[in-house]
This record gives sequence, C-alpha cells and structure tokens, in this order.
Amino acid sequence: MLLTEPVTLGPRTAPSRVMFGPHETNLARHRAFSARHTAYYERRAAGGAGVIVTETASVHPSDWPYERAPLAADCGPGWASVVRACRPHGTLVIASLGHAGSQGSSAYHQRALWAPSRVADVASRELPMEMEQPELAALVAGFGAAAEVAAGSGLDGVEVDAGQYSLLRQFLSGLTNQRPDDYGTDRVRLLREVLDTVRESIGADRVLGLRLSCDELAPWAGITPEQATDIVAGLTGRIDYLVVVRGSAMGTAATRPDFHTPPGFNTELCATVRASAAGAVPVVLQGSVVEPDAAQGALDAGVCDLVEMTRAQIAEPRLVALVRAGRPERIRPCVLCNQKCRVRDSRNPVVSCAVEPGAGHESVEPGASHAKGEAAHVASPPLDVLVVGGGPAGLEAARVLALRGHRVGLAERAPRLGGTLHRAGERWARLADWLAAEVLRLGVTVRTGVEVTRDDLAGRRVLLATGSVPGPRAYAVEEGVQVVEAAEVLGGTAELPEGLVLVYDPVGDATGTAVAERLAASGRTTAILTQDQVIGTQLALTGDLADANTRLQQAGVRLLKRSALRSVGRAGAVVEDVLTGERHTVDCAAVVHCGHRLPDTALASESPGTPRAGDCVAPRTVHEAILEGRRAALALERTAEAHPAAGVPVAAPTAGVLVNSPGGGAS
Repeated sequence: MLLTEPVTLGPRTAPSRVMFGPHETNLARHRAFSARHTAYYERRAAGGAGVIVTETASVHPSDWPYERAPLAADCGPGWASVVRACRPHGTLVIASLGHAGSQGSSAYHQRALWAPSRVADVASRELPMEMEQPELAALVAGFGAAAEVAAGSGLDGVEVDAGQYSLLRQFLSGLTNQRPDDYGTDRVRLLREVLDTVRESIGADRVLGLRLSCDELAPWAGITPEQATDIVAGLTGRIDYLVVVRGSAMGTAATRPDFHTPPGFNTELCATVRASAAGAVPVVLQGSVVEPDAAQGALDAGVCDLVEMTRAQIAEPRLVALVRAGRPERIRPCVLCNQKCRVRDSRNPVVSCAVEPGAGHESVEPGASHAKGEAAHVASPPLDVLVVGGGPAGLEAARVLALRGHRVGLAERAPRLGGTLHRAGERWARLADWLAAEVLRLGVTVRTGVEVTRDDLAGRRVLLATGSVPGPRAYAVEEGVQVVEAAEVLGGTAELPEGLVLVYDPVGDATGTAVAERLAASGRTTAILTQDQVIGTQLALTGDLADANTRLQQAGVRLLKRSALRSVGRAGAVVEDVLTGERHTVDCAAVVHCGHRLPDTALASESPGTPRAGDCVAPRTVHEAILEGRRAALALERTAEAHPAAGVPVAAPTAGVLVNSPGGGAS
C-alpha cells in the first residue's frame, strides 16, 4: 500500500507518506517547546507518521501571534528533545518556521505589526506598519538564524510557512502587497530570498519544504491557482517538497474547516499544482483528509506524493500502524468538529480531541507512546462491572475497563448503542459505530432495549452513564401548543404542524444552527431566535461562526437576534428585545427548544454514591462525556484496588455478545 511505503524528500527518506502537519497546541512553556510537545509528537511517530512538522515557530521577536506561540530562538533544546524521541521510529522531524505579519497580535509585545503595505487586517481591523529595508533584512536574517538553530538541534529539515497565516503569503498577494518597490513589482522576491537563506543555513543534507497558499479564494486580487503554478515553477529547484493549502485572512476557516466542508477539499487544487510541477518536487495534499482509503486514493490517482492527515492523527495516533497491520476498522474516526483541536484563542486551551481526550495530555514518561490510562496496566484480579448507559460516556467507560482486562457488561435502554451521537450527523454516527464495535471486540456483553432498575444494581460494581433529560424552559407555554426538543428534530421523531417553525437557541452552540439548517433543508419555513448579537456565538471557538451564518441565510432561515422568548401560545411566540425591552409576536406554528438539558438522575438518586459519568453528571459535549467515561472507569478500578472486598460480580462474559431484549433492535 503506497500510503505506508517510504518516500524520498530531497536528501532524506520518510518511512511512510503520511504527514503530521504544523498546528497550534498551546503546549509551549513560555515560548519554548516543552516536554509535553515531545510526548505529543512521539506518540504520532510511534504510530507510524512518516513526517512530523512541528508547531510553527516565529523567526523574529516582532511576531507573537498567540500567547504560547514558540519563538525559534528559544526552541533549540525542545526541538532536540523531539528529535531524540522520534528518531527510533524513523520519522522525519521538520521545523515549521514563519512570521504571521499583519495576521498576528500586538497584544503581547505591544508593537506595530509588520506587513508589506498599510492594509488593515480584515479580522482584527488593526493597521500594520509597512516594512522598510531594515525590517525586510531582519526578517530574512531571522529565517536564516532560525534555520541554523533547527539544524543545530538535529532536525531533518525546515518547512517555510507561506500559508494562510503568514507574512510571506501577504507579500505574494495583491490583497495585501501594494508596494511600488521591487518587493511589490516582483512579489515572489522575498520568498526566494528567504528560501535561499534557509538553504544556506541548513545545508544540502537537510530537507527544505514550503507550505504555500495556492488559492486565496479571492480571485479579484488574491493568489489564484494559475498564479500559484507560476510561483511553484520558479521555486522547484529551491525546495524538496511543497504542501498545497488554500486561504487568506479573508477566510480563516478555509484551511481547517469543520465537517460542513467535504473531506479532501483541496484535491483538485493539489492535482493542478502537482501537474504543473511535472514531477520536479514532491507535493503534499492537505485538506481534511481523515480516512486512509481517501489518502490512498489520492496517491493512486497521482494527486500527490504525500498526504497530510493532522486531525486524523490527533484522533488516532496509531493510524499508520493500524493500516500496516491490516486493521483500518480499528482507527478511531476523526469527526472534523474542530471543538478541541482548534486552540488559537485567548483561553489558551491545550490541544486535544473530542473523540480522544488523551490527545495533548500524553504521558511525559520516557518511551511512553500511549495516553494516560488507556491501557497502562491490567488489574489483577479482574473486576466484574456493569455499565448502565450506552451513549459515548458509557461506551468509553466499558471500552477502557475491558481494555484493561476487566469483565464488563453494558445495558442500554434504547434499541441502539450510541445515544445522541446518531442524531448529530453522519460523522458523529461513525464514532458511535466505532465505540460499539470496540466494546464488542473487547468482550463486553451488551444488552439493548432493557431498563435497569434499582434491584439490578444491588451488590454490583456499577458505573452509571444514563444521559440527560429535557431541561427547564424559562418561558410560559399555553396548553395545547407544540414545543419540541432539539433531540426530537435531530432524531427525526418530531411531527411538526404546517407553518413557520421557531428554533429557540439560548445556548448558541452547534445544536440550534444544526436544527435550523435541517428544518430549512426539509422545506420548512424556519426562524432562529437568540439573545446574542450573532447567531451561534459559541461557534466562533471552532471557526464555524461565519460559515454557519452564511449557510443559514442562504437557506432562507430568518435570523432573530438580541431577543429572548417570553411565551408561546396559539397566537404565536412573544419575544422581547433584550436591550430595549420592546416585545412583539412571531407568528409560528411550533417551537423547537435548543436549551440546556439536565442530568437523568432517576437511577442515581436510588443508588447514592454510585460512580457516574457524562451527561448524568452535567450535560455538555461529546468530549466531556468520553473524558469522564474514561476517568470514571479508572476511578472505579482504583477504588476496587483500595477496597477489594466490595461488590458482588456480575456474570463474566468470555466474548463480545450483543443481546437484544424483546422489542429491542440490533445495534
């Protein structure tokens, strides 16, 4: 299989054609790579990544794009540590070097941002300074000095960043480069100077790569694919590989969009650029490639020579190893939600993954290549445990317990495992199916369509993951008027009367917008109501805010902002402007409630002190459910080790079995 075969990049050879690309992690200590970086990258190297490109390091102190952004001058020891950890696995380790220019931040160094011209950044609206010859010389020298540090640290090479968030792209683009001098009339000049300086610093025996925005999605003035092919043609003798990306400051979700953008979105662009290069340089496909079959298909079709699968390897560090072993079905799926792997915001969250909470929290023990608690040891003697609830928390708890050698039974009241995951969309449903397949593979006895009672818990070691129930509604509802829960719409069970459907979204996360989109797509006249200034305000954290609002407006959804729902009656819904207090009535046939849910504590209240996980503790996201399912499983194990006499075992299964009760459906 070509995906897992070696590939030559200039003077070095990578053991597979899978790249783990550069991305923000917030793992830095001050502005240096930390031991957490080392463990994070080592886990992906052990899993078979052919090339790891480390988090982009700023080449000059004038660039401080986010608080924990690495500074190349401080990265030498950290880079060397990453190399030592990854070298035994044969993985090439490449340092990404860059400067964010006008897309950076002045909040930390409190100096003017550098840019080719005095063009305000479209996102921050900040006006940068126009670089003059001293700054240009300092930038080129900064790239050279950073490359020298990288080479001295033992890295296999350097990748120069001219992608979406880069000063070099700003010089290449007519959107931001309006200079009358040679750097404006020949916009590629600065990039050539940087590449030549970096090559001189690292020598001929190390790899020099380039990440290039080949389509700014702004054809009126930005870089177009046609211009990109000309740029590449003039640079092929200088570089050892090229990563084809898209985007500019005008579309910050373009490079790493969520699941609303089809996987492999850069395939056509990459094929065009590679064809123009005529084999002169290996080309890397980037763009939400998360399935091995899709990656292999791109290689077979001649789209690229390598495939960047960054988010896929955050979710499943063993991706390449599992493909090599002929077990691709065991790869934990990436759902492309961006909820925990997109961390470039003022909260400084550590990079992680909604489906693999161990990502970003790897052990820093020497030689460790697994997440804490995943399978650190097998307890002796094994426990007999009943997990109640087959949603993400219960499935993860059962999976971890079984993986660690315990005998586990799982009971779920619904006819199908996965809980709300199946209602959330196709990619989330894949996660449900993966979790269900894993618990069966590991020997968990699963019973669906059964209601567990207090008597069933007596004398057993039990872990409750019973989910949630509808929460309170802070508005009056006239008797006989239909108000349904979001889950009913997403699950396809809601029967709504003809007329406008009002989606009430007091939370502002993905639920409300998803419900409104689904209703509009089915042909329903739809409006969405929020107290916020913008629809889906929480989507800013995942980069989907602008795109979500665009989709809603394109679908014809009426957007009712800055308003609270006060009552629902036969005459319609009474809404109140949260600033002025003015009220008016929206003529609607039904309301869909997208508010917070509450824990289902019915069983827990009858068994005080029983361990709980997920929504039955506090309904939140899939990430918290999986994380708490894992933590609860480990805590139960520790408690049992401390108090081995407690509990009466359930029947011990010997193989994975799915038992359906009368009236229950198969998983």
